[in-house]
Amino acid sequence: MTASKNTMLELAEKYALYGKKKGASGVEVSIDEGSEFRAAVREGELETLTEAGSKDLQLRVFVDDKMATASSSDFSDSTLTQLVDNAILRAKLGGKDPFAGLPKAEKLTAKAEELEIFDPAILELAPEKKIAYAKKAEATGLKQKGVTKSLGARFVTVDRTSTLVNSEGFSGSYRGTIGYATAYFQAGEGDNLFQDGWFEGGTTLAKLPEPEVLATTATERVTRLAGARKVETQNVPVVFEPRVTASLLLGFLARCVDGQAVSQKQSFLVDKIGEKIASDRVTIIDDGLLPGCLGTAPFDSEGVPCRKTTVIDNGELRSYLLDTYYGRKLKMRSTGNADGTTNFYWAAGSSKPEDIVKSVDKGLLLTGTIGQGTDTTTGDISIGAFGLWIEDGKPVFPVAEITISSNLADLLKGVEMVGNDLRFLDDTNGPTVKVAEMTIGGTTAKG
Repeated sequence: MTASKNTMLELAEKYALYGKKKGASGVEVSIDEGSEFRAAVREGELETLTEAGSKDLQLRVFVDDKMATASSSDFSDSTLTQLVDNAILRAKLGGKDPFAGLPKAEKLTAKAEELEIFDPAILELAPEKKIAYAKKAEATGLKQKGVTKSLGARFVTVDRTSTLVNSEGFSGSYRGTIGYATAYFQAGEGDNLFQDGWFEGGTTLAKLPEPEVLATTATERVTRLAGARKVETQNVPVVFEPRVTASLLLGFLARCVDGQAVSQKQSFLVDKIGEKIASDRVTIIDDGLLPGCLGTAPFDSEGVPCRKTTVIDNGELRSYLLDTYYGRKLKMRSTGNADGTTNFYWAAGSSKPEDIVKSVDKGLLLTGTIGQGTDTTTGDISIGAFGLWIEDGKPVFPVAEITISSNLADLLKGVEMVGNDLRFLDDTNGPTVKVAEMTIGGTTAKG
């Protein structure tokens, strides 16, 4: 159970004021506290059961463009007083950085209670019901044809309160909940084994599917891979399933538009604001105020109000994602992204996913990737992958042990179709997307 919001605000305000009195030019105090419940089952038995609470106070102090940080899970007065004193001393010994400092206080544009990020029903759900959900999901999946083994099912709930006060006049706190479940299975025989699954949930209990639905989605994903084979190396169109649009295309892009990467010249998008970098079909948004979504919050970890930022608008690069420090370095305004992306998504198009697949004469329906293989400086991609091979507009057999390679700039420019199937299942989400061409590396044709 978390302490009252007022208690944590008073504590943060006390030490922000104390730091100023002790000579700091700027003080920021943030407090995170909450609890987490995890139930994991495997083969019908409860494998792990964890319920833990945590609290942590993070401190940033500034003295004449010099900064020091500190943290403590001990909230006693003697400990926190010494924490502030020592941080100020260390800051005085540091090097000056003209970009260091707190953001000016801005008025929040949304109230936490309007954002649908807290649901008491998640906290009221009995542990026995959470365990029963995970067991039901696993049992349902094991009954499905083609499933050879369970890799486990989990039910997780999180309750977290975030409090932030700084000496620039910002004071705020909000509470959020998350409830989600996962189920993963194995299919195949001998050395031809495949693993996949599904997770789903959200900030409210209503967003959690029935365990049978979760299990069916998970088993459909893994059983379709059984009997996978390689294909010859070739250049073909690729259709990205929504989950891969999010994890590969958007996940990579997020790193390329991050203020730190841009400032350090480690992004191929340096100095590209206002330029056409993608197809007209590409509109990508970061929106920290979408009600009921996993990345939603009234403010970021610096107290800057979260907002909607259009990163790419019909192919034109409009914004990077910035915190206060890198915003100053780039002579731009913070976008409220001190914690990275919030709800980062590719805007839905008008095409049905099945029509996108039908448009491919020969190519790949990409359902997953393996490992790392991206370079933000160049935009290059080379990564292990698996999926379904398409011929004459239909998936005809599963493929695995292949490598896909291209360049993110080329992929964005080569987007031909965008699906209407955008769902907000995570903090990064995308629809089905078809790109004109990627190199699929598999076997070498015999000649």
